[in-house]
Amino acid sequence: MRVRRGPLREGRPWRLSHGLVALPLALIVAVTALDISSPTTIHLGPFLVAAPALTAAFAGARLTGVIGALAVAAQILIGHLHGGLTTANHEAQIAALFVLSVLVTVFRYARDRHQRQLSQVRSVAVAAQQVLLWPLPRRIGRLRIESAYIAAEAEAEIGGDLYAAVPVPGGTRLVIGDVRGKGLPAIGEAAVLIGAFRGSAYRNLPLPAIAAHLGNSVFWNLAHAPEEYSESFVTAVVLDVYDDGPRIEMVNCGHPPPLVLRNGLVRSLEVTEPALPLGLTAPLESDYKLESFAFGPDEVLLLYTDGVIETRDRSGAFYPLTDRLAQWNEPDPAALVRRLRDDLLRYAGGNLSDDVAVIAITRPPEYAVR
Repeated sequence: MRVRRGPLREGRPWRLSHGLVALPLALIVAVTALDISSPTTIHLGPFLVAAPALTAAFAGARLTGVIGALAVAAQILIGHLHGGLTTANHEAQIAALFVLSVLVTVFRYARDRHQRQLSQVRSVAVAAQQVLLWPLPRRIGRLRIESAYIAAEAEAEIGGDLYAAVPVPGGTRLVIGDVRGKGLPAIGEAAVLIGAFRGSAYRNLPLPAIAAHLGNSVFWNLAHAPEEYSESFVTAVVLDVYDDGPRIEMVNCGHPPPLVLRNGLVRSLEVTEPALPLGLTAPLESDYKLESFAFGPDEVLLLYTDGVIETRDRSGAFYPLTDRLAQWNEPDPAALVRRLRDDLLRYAGGNLSDDVAVIAITRPPEYAVR
């Protein structure tokens, strides 16, 4: 589930724009008829400039130019019928209408070109998103999964938040993380961590070894990065959800604790010894402690980045995630993620200050271990 804030539109639908063209045409006909039937002391021809200006609001440069040419032709007709084209007044009106029509057409052409460039940039962003953040399948093994990503930048598709999930023998291995900072450096760090996770998740390593590998990948990447990126780091949770029992194992590297929901109750999976965020040091496997938690088939596991709990309303109050989850008592992952996404955007007035990533996981009752 992706949220695209501020989508681009390259133009109106064909039928809509070509239906609206009747408006400037009717305007040209009406102004011409009124001017011809009016006394020569009354000049309505300048109103013809409204026709190309109106066309530029819903059509492209070509149609705008055609309407502008028709408006200039109408002005020439008016001048011919009202004393000839050689009078100074009519020459000035025709010249002014011609110049304004050309300017409107040029501006519309420039706008269309800019929109095409933005569309190309968006297509690159979408491709990059598909490479970095593969859409999570809605089922992995015995798990049902729903995810959402909301980029804080209005025209962005991806940012510094990340997640990934892979099936492993006996369960599913996941990571969710948040890179300190924004923009291209954050995206680069997210790419490094996701690549390291995907490259190691299938090697049947214990979670502390996976966390150490991720930490070293981020640390050494930052060590060779420009100086302005050297203070970056990544908070992350790496966890295994097992098929053979109602439990999960987790390593938390400075990330907000996952939540477990059941019958309106919310339980925070707080580790006793949280590790440092990734990238601050070159870690060893022994730096990470593996901790286990219960996770039954009638519960929902919610993973999220700090953009959720740091979202503020107009008064500056933080988003009350735990209270909202307890009120909703939503057991379906897809419905929960949709509801959380919509409520977050509504709470923030449609403008998030940080990227947000959310994953909801449940094990259907038919997969309960007996």
